[in-house]
Amino acid sequence: MIRVMTIDDYDGVYALWKKIRGFGIRSIDDSREGVERFLERNPTTSVVAVKDGKIVGSILCGHDGRRGCLYHVCVDESYRRHGLGREMVVFAMRALKEEKINKVSLIAFTENDIGNAFWNTIGCTERLDLNYYDFTLNEENITAFNEQ
Repeated sequence: MIRVMTIDDYDGVYALWKKIRGFGIRSIDDSREGVERFLERNPTTSVVAVKDGKIVGSILCGHDGRRGCLYHVCVDESYRRHGLGREMVVFAMRALKEEKINKVSLIAFTENDIGNAFWNTIGCTERLDLNYYDFTLNEENITAFNEQ
């Protein structure tokens, strides 16, 4: 079942994030409080996939009124290659479209071969005409990568 994510899903989503090798979790943004703030701002666009009573996929999805963005798109390794990722993306994009958002962006680490293959397969366009920049406002918001 694919449905809108709520803060009540946080523990299951966080457990999923911790299982995925190479997944980056931010100390502040991905805390319960950080995710709750994100969901309050974007109450209809984030998604979970639930199978056998547990969360096996998730997407944090939001927008700024102009462009949507997908964050932390993941599916438990045991449930991959069954269309869950595609179903979640379609669900999130429909929610964005209902909010009059016309374009969606996402970031995939260059070393994320599985993720990059997925995005190319579902018709996303890799942008080679721009550079992506970050400016850190809070040095305490540290990203830890799962080494499993």
